[in-house]
Amino acid sequence: MNTHELIAELREQNPTKIVLLVADGLGGLPLEPGGKTELETAKTPNLDRLATEGVTGLSIPVLPGITPGSGPGHLGLFGYDPLQYRIGRGILEALGINFNVTQKDVAIRGNFCTLDAQGKITDRRAGRPSTERCQAMVEKMRQVRIPNIEVFVEPVKEHRFVVVFRGEGLGDKVNDTDPQAVGVAPLLAQGSDTPSQKTAQVANEFVKQVGEILKNDAPTNGVTLRGFACYPNIQTMQQVYGLRCAAIAVYPMYKGLARLVGMDIIDAGDTLEGQTQKLKELWNQYDFFFLHYKYTDSTGEDGNFAKKVAEIERLDAALPAITSNKPDVLIVTGDHSTPSKMKSHSWHPVPTLIHAATARTDGVTEFSESACLRGGLGQFEAKYLMLLAMAHAGRFGKYGA
Repeated sequence: MNTHELIAELREQNPTKIVLLVADGLGGLPLEPGGKTELETAKTPNLDRLATEGVTGLSIPVLPGITPGSGPGHLGLFGYDPLQYRIGRGILEALGINFNVTQKDVAIRGNFCTLDAQGKITDRRAGRPSTERCQAMVEKMRQVRIPNIEVFVEPVKEHRFVVVFRGEGLGDKVNDTDPQAVGVAPLLAQGSDTPSQKTAQVANEFVKQVGEILKNDAPTNGVTLRGFACYPNIQTMQQVYGLRCAAIAVYPMYKGLARLVGMDIIDAGDTLEGQTQKLKELWNQYDFFFLHYKYTDSTGEDGNFAKKVAEIERLDAALPAITSNKPDVLIVTGDHSTPSKMKSHSWHPVPTLIHAATARTDGVTEFSESACLRGGLGQFEAKYLMLLAMAHAGRFGKYGA
């Protein structure tokens, strides 16, 4: 019996409400040895109160030492083993913009980048262009034509777009072409089996044609491709947990993650205030709410320690609007750590708190990496977080006689 089969056997219906608040890339590092992380530096009276009244710990997104992408990080939080469900970012981006993916498709997340005269990357995100510029560049890229392949290009947000190749015999075991560095050229796509080699050839031809089309459009004069993916076979959260689930997220990729596991996608605009207002409006319609906050991650990737601190404080200030709904279980965590010091995702365990009337308090009085290290949840794999959520919500019966 696997975990999902066990959940289906034990789950019970009741009117309790669960809120999962994900501060993307929450965990951090001190800039100097012995210093404070971004979370430890931030003034977070609301998070500290929740930690005092609840139980805390550190969640491990995949395995110790493994740095996750956003897809595996979130799937673990939703209770899907990221080692079992390897889902490429392209599918998530495509679902996030509500693109109708078919069984003949390979979906890919694209980034605009800036190339110098030698074809080397000078900015991996093309200076984070406006979404309007992204849309204009995508319109140009729709000129690409590849024999026997349908090519769809759709804008996402800022430097991100989606490209979908539709045709017979395509595979998704293709490397990313983003070298994750500047001063070097984008990588060539290569497939690890015959169907994926066909996809790689299509991808390289796409990039070649785009290079000609955008060559005079610096800073958005190049592209890299990431997360080649076909559509997976996956159970929904309603099938697994028996929960009516809603996702209140701003960025398309996280909407795609939620849609993949069967959540209803709620349009709440582009602001945190809009998200919390929508939560209040829909409170009686769902059992489970996933709220996603992106900017603790993007500021970390930019290496902006002070801005990440400010975004954590902004999130803390929004908590009363969430707790005013009186959720039976409120979980605050991240999908991974994104230390400003590293300017990237990292493997470090993520601060996690569970606030519920059924929580066994642990003496922790602040929400931070060092405090959560002493918490009652200990260090645990994120894929078990939904088990804890269901248990604290009284939604499990007893196992065995």
